[in-house]
Amino acid sequence: MQELAAALRDFLETWEDTPEQNKQGFIRLKELLSGKEGLNLEFFPRPGLTYSLRASSPGNTRPLLVMIDVIEDQPRWLSICFYGDMVQDPEEKGALVPGGLLGEDALCFDLDTCSEEDLGYVEARIEEAYQTAMGG
Repeated sequence: MQELAAALRDFLETWEDTPEQNKQGFIRLKELLSGKEGLNLEFFPRPGLTYSLRASSPGNTRPLLVMIDVIEDQPRWLSICFYGDMVQDPEEKGALVPGGLLGEDALCFDLDTCSEEDLGYVEARIEEAYQTAMGG
């Protein structure tokens, strides 16, 4: 857990704020996941490509609950992906990506700008995926 904290801290310290609020959106989603009982978080930095925060729940049949990728671009933006059958998308804001999450169909939400509305929508999907993963 110390390595995760150090790698994330280093990444966040070098990420410049932009008007799109994507750094703040990433932090908000990370904190939501950090507060969930029974989740493991892993951080996979791939400088120049993506920085991936992955949440998993031990004992679940699938290795991931959600993957939040920071896409290296100008400005950086977020792609939040779930297994396609773990969450609903009532407002059809996501994109179905065949084989997009560890070889399984994914539902991904790309945020070029982290508006309150879009973050709230993704947070609701995280809550839904968490409940599904925990058998709720």
